[in-house]
Amino acid sequence: MSQSEQPQEQAHGPLLAKAGKYLTFTLADETYGMGILKVKEIIGMMPVTSVPRTPEFVKGVINLRGKVIPVVDLRLKFAMEAIPYTDRTCIIVVEIDTDEQTVLIGIVVDAVSEVLNIREEEIENTPTFGSRLDTDYIMGMAKMDGGVKILLNIDHVLSSQEISALEQTGK
Repeated sequence: MSQSEQPQEQAHGPLLAKAGKYLTFTLADETYGMGILKVKEIIGMMPVTSVPRTPEFVKGVINLRGKVIPVVDLRLKFAMEAIPYTDRTCIIVVEIDTDEQTVLIGIVVDAVSEVLNIREEEIENTPTFGSRLDTDYIMGMAKMDGGVKILLNIDHVLSSQEISALEQTGK
């Protein structure tokens, strides 16, 4: 592999590495997926204790079996319109790998759909939206059932500064 190919390879990885099982969920009218191995559990909405002086997308923290976990509303993180929570709204507890450690974070989604086994030939690399738009958090696009599912790299949805701030929130 040439030097010039290497950064592209690292940024998006080979498609084969992206094939596998994904938990799919909805936000607004779009379907997203994340690697099932990142998901620790899915829970219904529960009371969230707000924490002052956190970004708007940080809803607060929950007490999950004695462990305090920060909760992020993915709609707000993605600059979507906030909507009232419904009986389908849930929190997906995910494991995010940082340079230093692994952090548990709850993400609020409109509804969880299903677990899909997505094959290599169904995945395309993330389209280029221009150099000024950061799409590192998108692992690829799955072409299925006549539509597209956006595959998230959950480790990159939040910046390292945001994860550090959340770690402090959860302590």
